[in-house]
Amino acid sequence: MTTLDTLSHWRLDRDPDGLAWLTFDRAGSAVNALSADTMAELAVVLDALDADPPKGLIIQSGKATGFIVGADINEFASLDTPEQGRALVARGWNLMNRLAAVRYPTLALIQGNCLGGGLELALACRYRLVADQPGTSLALPEVMLGIFPGWGGMLRLPQVIGAPAALDMMLTGRGADARRAAALGLADARVPPRLLLAAARQTVLSRKPARRARGPAGWANRWPLKSVVANRARKQIAAKDPLGHYPAAPAIVTIWEKHGGNALKAPELIDGIIASGTARNLLRVFRLQERLKANGKQAGIAAARRVHVVGAGVMGGDIAAWCALKGMTVTLQDQDMARIAPAIERAAELFTRRLKDPRLARAAFDRLIPDPAGAGVPLADIVIEAISEQPEAKRALYASLEPRMKADALLATNTSSLSLETLRAGLARPDRLLGIHFFNPVAKMPLVEVVHAEGDASEAHARACAFVGQIDKLALPVRSAPGFLVNAVLAPYMLEAMRSVDEGLAPQTVDAAMVAFGMPMGPLELADTVGLDIARAAGEELAGGAAPPRCLAERLARNELGKKSGKGFYTWRDGKPVKQSGDAAAAPAGLAKRLIQPLIDATRQRVDAGIVADADLADAGVIFGTGFAPFTGGPLHYEDSRT
Repeated sequence: MTTLDTLSHWRLDRDPDGLAWLTFDRAGSAVNALSADTMAELAVVLDALDADPPKGLIIQSGKATGFIVGADINEFASLDTPEQGRALVARGWNLMNRLAAVRYPTLALIQGNCLGGGLELALACRYRLVADQPGTSLALPEVMLGIFPGWGGMLRLPQVIGAPAALDMMLTGRGADARRAAALGLADARVPPRLLLAAARQTVLSRKPARRARGPAGWANRWPLKSVVANRARKQIAAKDPLGHYPAAPAIVTIWEKHGGNALKAPELIDGIIASGTARNLLRVFRLQERLKANGKQAGIAAARRVHVVGAGVMGGDIAAWCALKGMTVTLQDQDMARIAPAIERAAELFTRRLKDPRLARAAFDRLIPDPAGAGVPLADIVIEAISEQPEAKRALYASLEPRMKADALLATNTSSLSLETLRAGLARPDRLLGIHFFNPVAKMPLVEVVHAEGDASEAHARACAFVGQIDKLALPVRSAPGFLVNAVLAPYMLEAMRSVDEGLAPQTVDAAMVAFGMPMGPLELADTVGLDIARAAGEELAGGAAPPRCLAERLARNELGKKSGKGFYTWRDGKPVKQSGDAAAAPAGLAKRLIQPLIDATRQRVDAGIVADADLADAGVIFGTGFAPFTGGPLHYEDSRT
């Protein structure tokens, strides 16, 4: 029998003021996750506090990695029957209700990530305080795993912050940092870390009422506004997912509107979600993402502190800005200040948008230093080249950079297609040049391909992966080959879409068919975004001498390059394509399958050739590098599941 003295994951202490401090420190894990055994122990703690109630209870984390990252995903992935699914929901729902009903005031003291079941536990407390520091994030991201927040999140979040804001959080999975959490009323206050303990004590002893949404936000939890809000949410879901690939989102709306947030009153929805292929595939994608994250966690490798980027165009400038956003000192080099200035302007917009706090935005701006003369080269831990795709120009640049670099500095190229073997010619230490290939737009695309050649030293490759992890990107190791993985599979997909235009289909019809399939944008809009000249270059490299599609050649002859020239397959205004009516239903039967098949085939070829280590990593790379429909589990998994 478990007692307070035999707990493995929780520690309960009482102070002279009569407050109980409960510390969650899951044994054998770097993070706190709510599993069957940790929740059983929490029930034991509540039993003890029922017998001897404190003046208040403060729940905190014993992990430096954050508060609670959510439920144990492995327990979701191992569900085999509807009964197991209902039991898992009931376990969390009943425990959180019990915490919410205790007679003494409770407080969740949140530092770092408070996600999923962790936020549901915090919502079951009367108060929530958040540390006012980078890295604090509160979210219910279950919908991104194809499931829903069934442990009280669908009940309590709308009560605390109002239904419109709560549905937005639950249906998108987006989180709130400390500032936004306080503004929403999700947190009672954001507090500097040094004052957290004192603030927690004072808040609990105040015994003030719990926060509740008031005014229109609160009224939206009641009929008839509740029905209006629910129907509006359903229309938004249908517009984004017309074929219903993601059933968890409408289930969240229904459970909130018709069942008071209690999924146990809708067992058929639990059964359908647990049994759905979408949930299993999205859980698979989550595990693939964790595998990519692990590539960026290289033990014993010192963090990079200074980065030098050569080339202040769209890619180079945005890489530099992203590194400065993530805390590095960055020098940005180009021929003159006139070429660097647009990158600095874009960086300022990024810092303001992402950091919100003017002081943090200013600090990031100060870390990004224009450097036309290249004074930052001798100080940099990593030098990134992001100039035009001309081998001679790149090799000439390396010849000038290499003698000035620190002996242990990495040299990286952001090339999207050129082989390392070609670019290394003439280097005194050719093995120090690696590929670190970002995708456009840098701030939105999570994947970075880390490119190595056959026989490269593992230490340099590990350092490159660690750098990618340090800037919160997903590192995918790939072997040097034309197009690496992502561009190599995108090129035949986009070219096949162009051939369908040659056959008479309208671009918007082609794109609508692929968006209906589940892609984030159609292949022709993607080609316009990448640049039709880039698409042609990639196609020539990978097409084995085949002639380019006629529609592509004609547009290039008119210097219509896509988004960057204002016209390609679409006319672009204010950064967006102007589209006429385009309907997936107007497309010929089987168009989506025809267009996606070259991508699938190219992905399998890359695995067979050893460009990427295995099929799972290939699926991960294509999902996070192209946005390939996550509900499918990836192109190869999708193909295998159909056979």
